[in-house]
Amino acid sequence: MTTEKPKIVVFDVGNVLLRWDPRNLYRRIFDDEAQMEWFLSTICTSQWNIEQDRGRDWDEAVALLVKDYPDHETPIRAFHERWHETVAGVIEENVALLGRLREAGVPTYCITNFSGAKFVEAKERYPFLASFDGVIVSGDERMLKPDAEIYRLLLDRYGLKAQDCIFIDDSKANVEGARAVGMHAIHYAEPMDLAAELRKHGIEV
Repeated sequence: MTTEKPKIVVFDVGNVLLRWDPRNLYRRIFDDEAQMEWFLSTICTSQWNIEQDRGRDWDEAVALLVKDYPDHETPIRAFHERWHETVAGVIEENVALLGRLREAGVPTYCITNFSGAKFVEAKERYPFLASFDGVIVSGDERMLKPDAEIYRLLLDRYGLKAQDCIFIDDSKANVEGARAVGMHAIHYAEPMDLAAELRKHGIEV
């Protein structure tokens, strides 16, 4: 890893800026916690959902599951049709930090594993998502973190140097992926003081 200090901050979105969890939705659908967990581990799994983040169309994704699990059509369709309920809101201190970085003139970018269509929906609800200097949305690019190509795409598209960037993500694998291409990185988990972590890397906000 380079000893140079970063000067560009690259954010993930889910569970760094927005609180996302399908349970936020499915606790409203299932009365029984165990039944909900069975549904999310067997039918609308994280492996199924990540394919939408890779660019699969939502109607196609839903149709595949409904064909195999017709008795669960309503909760399957809810993942798509009520997707906005999977987001519990913003992580206020981190969104405020993003605002301070912008005001201070620190370049800010985003790499997110996110369905392209759902990212458009999220930007309508949370306008700060449109404030970055550049955004890489996995579903639009048909590539996923932690593959090296998605980090390199950000660097190439926006003319950035890896050693100038510090990447923030809640996934250890994604953090390691960023480091593998030469970025600095922070593995975020609440209640981490993200501003304090950035100061350790020389970014004062």
